[in-house]
Amino acid sequence: MKTISRLALAGLILVAATAALPLYADTASTGVAATTGSVMPPPNGTPPDGVPPDGTPPGPPPGGFGQGGPGGPGGPGGMPGEPGAGGPGMNAQAPETLAATKTVTGTSETLSGQTLVATAADTSVVYAADKAALTLNDVTLKKTGGDTSSDDASNFYGQNAGLVAAAASTVTAKNLVVETAAEGANAVFSTGEGSKITIDGITIKTTKNSSRGLDATWGGTVIATNAKIETLGAHCAALATDRGEGTVTVTNSSGKTAGEGSPGIYSTGAITATKSSFVATGSEAAVIEGKNSIVLVDTDISGAVTAGVMVYQSFSGDAGIGTGTFTMTRGTLTAKAGPLFYSTNTDAVINLESVTLKGSSGVLLAASADRWGTAGSNGATVKFNAKKQALEGTVSADSVSALSLALTDSSSWTGAVSGNSGAVNLSLDASSSWNVTADCVLTAFVDADTTFANVKSNGHTVIYDASAAANASLAGKTYALPGGGKLMPAM
Repeated sequence: MKTISRLALAGLILVAATAALPLYADTASTGVAATTGSVMPPPNGTPPDGVPPDGTPPGPPPGGFGQGGPGGPGGPGGMPGEPGAGGPGMNAQAPETLAATKTVTGTSETLSGQTLVATAADTSVVYAADKAALTLNDVTLKKTGGDTSSDDASNFYGQNAGLVAAAASTVTAKNLVVETAAEGANAVFSTGEGSKITIDGITIKTTKNSSRGLDATWGGTVIATNAKIETLGAHCAALATDRGEGTVTVTNSSGKTAGEGSPGIYSTGAITATKSSFVATGSEAAVIEGKNSIVLVDTDISGAVTAGVMVYQSFSGDAGIGTGTFTMTRGTLTAKAGPLFYSTNTDAVINLESVTLKGSSGVLLAASADRWGTAGSNGATVKFNAKKQALEGTVSADSVSALSLALTDSSSWTGAVSGNSGAVNLSLDASSSWNVTADCVLTAFVDADTTFANVKSNGHTVIYDASAAANASLAGKTYALPGGGKLMPAM
């Protein structure tokens, strides 16, 4: 990421509206003896080595969200879903076998009306492997004890979980209950290309750390309708993907997380939620790491720590490097602390359409360097696209970050650029408007309404960079704005 030049401010003093952002996070017995099954290696060979680039502090990345977290306490992490604890090792290998109370290998089987229990360490309740086809009807799975001996094995491959599908196996379930009460005991886990779990009606409760609700890794897929998820521990996102990416899709579902570093949603893959709701009381509402995505439609999400939505890169090895994309259509996003959107050490695209935004900090969007990456190049480049969207609050970019805001289809923004030293670009189509709340500096300002009738200045001055190509039509001139303010070039 290139360093952004500071614009000269002639006699204009800007006061940053945001406080320093906190550091994150991140991630009836049947009596049947446990059985084991083979574990396929991840697709395309061994997992990425995750070696951080030069300049990245040694050791695991901070925090870990939805899954185990990177680095130290409180940082976002190596796994989806929750800030906090140190993250998994960077070169984790698949265990040779996985133990389970019930293992189905390479065959078809149906279980109905049963309760299966696992109590031993490193033992899952049900494990489908080697292209098995398993059907579960009105089944209860309980993991009542026995902590994992390896966070990596649990986070990446499903060791010690409630239900695991691996090695191109398929599981179809209806009216399923999964309860886990052990460390590293994810509830539902799909891992490996071709592995797929499809559920209609599930209730999940996990009570210990690193125990997510629905989780997918290495190209695995989980599809759920009518899911009700509750997690109590740290690093326990309701919906999560982890190393090797995965896909989780839910409809008419809900999730509630209480632990530190446990966002409602943590994506290092592709997660989609429709007509659903997720509340995180100890973490962000949603987190994307690396070149991955979250898509929400008619869904409500709420976060209580650090930010509403965070897009970042930890270099833990769990997420490929690239652009993180957050897309939300209708629904409500609530941030009870920090900015509604925060990005660091990555490229991000944020797409909003007709979303209700509720923030308590007065900050809409912040992009800045943080504890991840190489100092001097670890900011964020964010493209923020608003369609039929009402926006309110300040935006800011530090000297190694850049923001581009595009308002279209009758969108509106009430706010200003706060304390920026990085590039901030704003474009308005003729149907959209800006209600300026403070003197501010823009690198580029493009308005389809050349009369600026859609800008309510409230007496404030907006400074632009006359040298920016996007400002060529402004010709370095000063313009009167409606409401007594002015648009003028930087001196």
